[in-house]
Amino acid sequence: MASIRKIGPYQWQARVSRKGHPSQSKTFTNRSDALKWARSIEAEMDLGRFTSRKEANSTTLALALERYEREITPFKKGAVQECMRIRVWKRHPLAKRHIGTIQGKDIAAYRDERLKEAAPNTVRHELALLSHVFTIALKEWGFSGLDNPVLQIRMPKSPPGRDRRLKDGELERILEASQSEILPDIGRLALETAMRQGEIAGMLWRYVDLQKRTVTIPDTKNGEKRVVPLSMEAIRILAGLNPRADGKVWDIFSPQVIAVAWRRAVLRSRTAYEKECRELKAEPDPTFLVDLTFHDLRHEATSRFFEKGLNPMQVAAITGHKSLQMLKRYTHLKAEDLAKMLDV
Repeated sequence: MASIRKIGPYQWQARVSRKGHPSQSKTFTNRSDALKWARSIEAEMDLGRFTSRKEANSTTLALALERYEREITPFKKGAVQECMRIRVWKRHPLAKRHIGTIQGKDIAAYRDERLKEAAPNTVRHELALLSHVFTIALKEWGFSGLDNPVLQIRMPKSPPGRDRRLKDGELERILEASQSEILPDIGRLALETAMRQGEIAGMLWRYVDLQKRTVTIPDTKNGEKRVVPLSMEAIRILAGLNPRADGKVWDIFSPQVIAVAWRRAVLRSRTAYEKECRELKAEPDPTFLVDLTFHDLRHEATSRFFEKGLNPMQVAAITGHKSLQMLKRYTHLKAEDLAKMLDV
């Protein structure tokens, strides 16, 4: 039989005990939900469709996240970023709840609150992580009867793709303002190859062939090897570097070093630009040297490949994009350049 009891402010525990079945209990924020749940469990028992939810109702989200971090996260390419998202979830009050008690409305409330302080894409990643935790718990950990509450809500809309292109003089000013010895070469190489930040940071000399003008990336973001052709400018950059004893092309311990150095260089170049404008008593361009990420160089390089006349298949072979739709997100052709092409 079912019993409902109040165990705290806004907490109602439903318990179902029936001979031949393990005792089941679950906590709700109101009595009506607790009663509905108890009736549904009894109905499942009557119909012979009951699946024990004991595991799901005795494991907190924090414990599930810790197990996921031990068993699943280490095998992902984005393990570092995922660990950061796990820490965000573990700090939230939901982490203290048993995962079997978490409902769609709880996740919806988290989404709405989180969107006030984080970008939609950040929240999407956090929700995707939680969804996978529930999926693994159900499919691999034996948490029978567990529902995935993330599937019951609307995900935040994806932000529009960035269309930031380099303005004349921006790259030169940024690299000139850099206090890093290697960032100027890395920035120019990124613009010549459209390689990702992590791909550049992980370059090894044994994969660079200056004669064939190629660099091989053995393990890309999508898990496949890619051979990137090198322009003469890219060859000039690499040929001017001194070989290292450890076989690495760059003296970098983490890809994030590139992003940090780039952000600092952008900030310094903008500060210097504003100072010049003040001295000349001119109004600074509010968009010049503003909102430029290192990843924007990949966008810029991809767009330039098209502007050089390469077709989508050729560009995809260089950049590693798996679909035309993904390639389109990274391609922003200037209308004025397209107008000139119409006259050719």
